[in-house]
Amino acid sequence: MNDQSPQPGSAPPAAVSLRIGDTAPDFMARTTRGVLTLSSLRGQWVLLFSHPADFTPVCTSEFLALARAEPEFRAMGCALVGLSVDSLPAHLAWVEAIRTQFGVSVPFPIVEDPSLVIAQAYGMLDAAARNSATVRGTYFIDPQGIVRVVTWYPMTVGRSVDEMKRTLAALQRVSKGDVLTPEGWEPGGAVVLPAGQTQEEIEALGPQWFMKTQADTATVTPPAGSAARGKTA
Repeated sequence: MNDQSPQPGSAPPAAVSLRIGDTAPDFMARTTRGVLTLSSLRGQWVLLFSHPADFTPVCTSEFLALARAEPEFRAMGCALVGLSVDSLPAHLAWVEAIRTQFGVSVPFPIVEDPSLVIAQAYGMLDAAARNSATVRGTYFIDPQGIVRVVTWYPMTVGRSVDEMKRTLAALQRVSKGDVLTPEGWEPGGAVVLPAGQTQEEIEALGPQWFMKTQADTATVTPPAGSAARGKTA
């Protein structure tokens, strides 16, 4: 992160691609909830998600679901931040239309990025891109500002908010450093032990040393409606 404070609408130079383990590029930008500096959210998880355009059907369905789920994310210590290349007036008009037409208030900020500077800094767009047609990315950022998961979806396919919540819970669980989470893991389900790295460790783990599960006793705030899955071994 630069020593100088970012200015509204600013971000670091465009990157080729943002990778897991990179520091999330800081930015300051106007949003539907006032000016936001991303680094001001340090100390909590952040879910930064971009969408191709306001007033589009798939994006509207996603924002309806995310707005309704925002209290669950907040309970998990995670702030939601939306972003698109549309202007702030367009964001405000869209948010008001969602409120009046669907009875849902959007409680999280939506960042404007008409210059594409944030989208390019996050690798959402190629540096030579002139439109937002390919932007539908999701970035899970940990409390230290490190990117932990990146997902991409095409314009035609909506993202699953339930899967976002599950992924967040899994990231929070493995951040303790003692176990891994298997396919489809949800809070309360069995966890996987790290594979043995020495002959002694392999012997201690037994025949299933390469995929040994156990009941999980750690406490992770589960997403509402989640059901524990998995069996101990």
